[in-house]
Amino acid sequence: MDTLNAAMDFVLKAFFGAFRWSPGLGLALISAAAGAGMLWVFQRTSDQAAIRAVKRLVQAHLLELRIYRDEPGVMWQAQKSLVASNLRYMGLMLRPALIMGLPFAILLVHLDAFYGRAPLRVGADTIVTMGLRGPAGGSVPRLDAPPGVAVETPAVRVLDEGQVSWRIRPRTAVSGLLRIRVEGGAVEKRIEAGAGPRFVAGRKVSSLWDAVWHPDEPRIAAPNVDWVEIRYPDARVEWLGIRMHWLIWFIVVSMLAALLLKKRFGVVL
Repeated sequence: MDTLNAAMDFVLKAFFGAFRWSPGLGLALISAAAGAGMLWVFQRTSDQAAIRAVKRLVQAHLLELRIYRDEPGVMWQAQKSLVASNLRYMGLMLRPALIMGLPFAILLVHLDAFYGRAPLRVGADTIVTMGLRGPAGGSVPRLDAPPGVAVETPAVRVLDEGQVSWRIRPRTAVSGLLRIRVEGGAVEKRIEAGAGPRFVAGRKVSSLWDAVWHPDEPRIAAPNVDWVEIRYPDARVEWLGIRMHWLIWFIVVSMLAALLLKKRFGVVL
């Protein structure tokens, strides 16, 4: 899993670097490509003939409702048929949606490190939290920060939840590693502070399953540490003079691309 995550991040970092001058344009291109990819998968995995037929039935039942609105018996039958046709349509959409679901979810969690989190502001404090396997007893972990980052509090332990936290404050722009010394080894966590868009790693985890949804860094090897997280501010992506959360941009552009390209792919949605 670490190898797959690293390979995806390598490709996305190269793309992100090429569009560092306009992150919004880069995100739009990725979103449009995702929309085209969605159409390709839909074309390959859906029953297009059945979808066309059921859409014609839906339109016919809607027309019945307009024409026979003064005949309750016909209206009732048309309503039942309309519901049945809509359920059939949803069923035909289910298989391609399930096939596309996991790859798209993995793409989104990778993109969040590029567009969803902003680096820490210089001079603004934040919290570093480490989750342990079991209660936060035993020896007290120690946090070492790179030059330019001040550790302002000793370790604060929440014994019942198995967590340890520190307050830190970047004094200058930084791109480096925090190092937490624990029993049985040490854990490193990337930290980013300063201006400008960049790759900002989210939670660092230890389990294989969690690494699917938190793919930004290699998994934790220390046996008694579950995860480490830095509290980063949310980022916003500006494009065409509009500033929004990146996921809204992704959904809007990918859907528009799919609608504009559906005839070229010969797809009925």
